[in-house]
Order: sequence, then C-alpha cells, then structure tokens
Amino acid sequence: MEPLVWHLVFAVSTAALIWCHAGYPLWLWFRSGGDDAAAAGFPPPASGEVSVVIAARNEGARVGGKIAGLLAGGAAHIREIIVVCDHCTDDTAAQAAAAGDPRIRVILHDDGPPGKPGALNEGVAAATGELIFFTDVRQRIAADASARLAAWFSDPANGAVSGSLEIEPANQSAGTGLDLYWRLEKFIRHRESRLDSSIGCTGAIYMIRRALYQPLPADTILDDVVTPMRIVLSGHRVRFDPDAKAFDPQTLDGEAESRRKIRTLAGNFQMLFRHPQWLLPPVNRLWWELISHKYLRIAAPAFLTGCLAASWRLRALPLYAAMWWAQVFLWALAVVGLLLPGLRVRILCIPAGFLFLQVSVVRGFVFWLKSLGRPQTGWK
Repeated sequence: MEPLVWHLVFAVSTAALIWCHAGYPLWLWFRSGGDDAAAAGFPPPASGEVSVVIAARNEGARVGGKIAGLLAGGAAHIREIIVVCDHCTDDTAAQAAAAGDPRIRVILHDDGPPGKPGALNEGVAAATGELIFFTDVRQRIAADASARLAAWFSDPANGAVSGSLEIEPANQSAGTGLDLYWRLEKFIRHRESRLDSSIGCTGAIYMIRRALYQPLPADTILDDVVTPMRIVLSGHRVRFDPDAKAFDPQTLDGEAESRRKIRTLAGNFQMLFRHPQWLLPPVNRLWWELISHKYLRIAAPAFLTGCLAASWRLRALPLYAAMWWAQVFLWALAVVGLLLPGLRVRILCIPAGFLFLQVSVVRGFVFWLKSLGRPQTGWK
C-alpha cells in the first residue's frame, strides 16, 4: 500500500506543477482566440473624465517628474491628479504642489495607520472623475497610456483595465530567469483578458470605474489584485491592454526584487485565507483561473517537495531513479546560477530564477504569518 501512496504523491505533484507553469498558459492560448477589441477601436475618452490617484511615501525627488509626464501634451481627459502623501517626512507635498497645474490636489494622509491601502482609500474618496487611474511615482507612463486605458470604458462591461509594465533587462542570472517569468505573466494576463478577465492588475498602471471601488482594509497587501477581483465579482470584466505601457527603471535584480516578490507572495496567502469564498464557483466565475494563476503557484514548493520525496522513495524503479537524478541535476544548476549571478547562461538562468521564486514563496508565507494581527505598513 505504501508504494501506491508514493506513486499518487508523485503523479498529483507533477500534474499540478505542469498545469500551473505550462498547461494553464497553453489552455488560455487555445481558448482565448478571436478579436481582442483593442482600445484603438473605442472612442477617445471624454474631457475631464479621469482622476489620477497617486499614493506616495517620501517621493519628493521624483513626484514632480511624474506629474509632468502625466500632463504631457495637455491630457484633457485628466480632471485632477490627487497625490496622497502617506505619513511623509520629506517635501513630497511641496514638490507636488510646485508642479503648478491647477488640477493638482495634495492630501496629507497622517491620520490612522500608515500604508498604501489607507492612502488609496482617501484618494478615491476625494476623487470626482468617473474613472480612477492608479499609478505609482517611480514608473514613467507612456504619453498615450492613460487615454488608451480610459477608452476601454466606452464598453459598459469593462470595470477595470490594466496596462503593461515594462522592466529593464536584468544583469544577473536569476534576474534573467525572472525576466522570462514576467513575460509569461503578461502573456497570461493578456489571454485571461481575452477570455474573460485578468486575475489582477499592475499596480503601477491600471484604471477602474470609481463607482466600483470598495475601501480596502488597512493591512491589504495586494490592492491591485483584491480591487480587480471585487470588480469581477460585481459582474464586470477586468481587461489588459499590452500597448498601454509604464516603464520601470528598476531591474529585476538584487534585494529590492526579493522584498517585492516576498510581499507579493505574502499577499496571495493573505487573499487565500481572507477570501476563501472566491474559490466557490457559485460566487466567483473565475474560480478556476484564480486557482491556476495564483494559488497553485504558492503551493509549488510543496509539490516540488512531493516530487523529490516520491522519486527518492521509489528510486528502485528505473523511471523514478531517472526522475530523481534529473531533479538533482536541475536543482544543482539552480544553485550554481544563484551563487554565480554573473553567468547569464540560459541553462543556469531559468533554474536560478525558478529557485529564487520558490524560496520567495516560503519567505512570503513566513512574512504573512508574521503580519497577522498587525497593520501592513511597509511600502517596499
């Protein structure tokens, strides 16, 4: 009986890993054919239709340039730019006001716990436009991006639209592997959008109907997934426009990327346990997409452990012995790629990036456990 259990562990673990990393993207590719109804086919946005909401923490050095980029060419569809200074201790508010456009509004978010969710809640509450454009200070927004996103809302079925974040190429082996992962992630979001709705948006560049916004709990980690999922549950679609671009000068290298991934993955654990009803088909029409896109990924370390343990336990059989040594070889390549980041060889980059993600999942789980019962105050 015991060998049968190990056969089952190996089969289930392998199937889950293949599905979430390859099967699901292929399933989307087959099912999401047809016209994408690109924003270029929609009428241009109405004048004064959009309120931009920027939550900022100590961004005095960059906020002026961000506002100038948003207003380049006049941007008549932008009604106001609301900069919410979240417990800032620098001159962010002064620099934002100094941009000199009457559409700029500065809000000091000094009451209550610090954190981006509270700042977003206050910014949306103060907005008067029909559409809310969420963006961050660091990324540069393409001149036509906000108008492209706004154009999608001529279709009343659309409740949110995400743009595409373009990240500078990495210069380390694990980072190069993460570049490939990010390209796959954008492919998945685009195909999900064509099929029905993307699971989440890109926090640096997305737009929603103001009437569909629901205030976020102060400890929310993934505001750019929770808000779009709530919009899906309201019966609307969440779209993805690959041609509405934001450009991030930060590469996928180093400790900063590690912190970002840990927070993102911790947010997935938070969302899983806070909103278990989203896994029920009667509640969420995208329950299978949510499982395949988000939750199987955070279970990947457990599945990988199952594959390794089962193949070791059954190594007396030639097939499992071969699988055992194949896994050992791939993990060895991953470790070499992490220890020698300057070797940007594909055979090292992809395993190193994959191992980086699995370690981040475990660290994200620990981060989430430590965050229980206290407000989420970090920004990085």
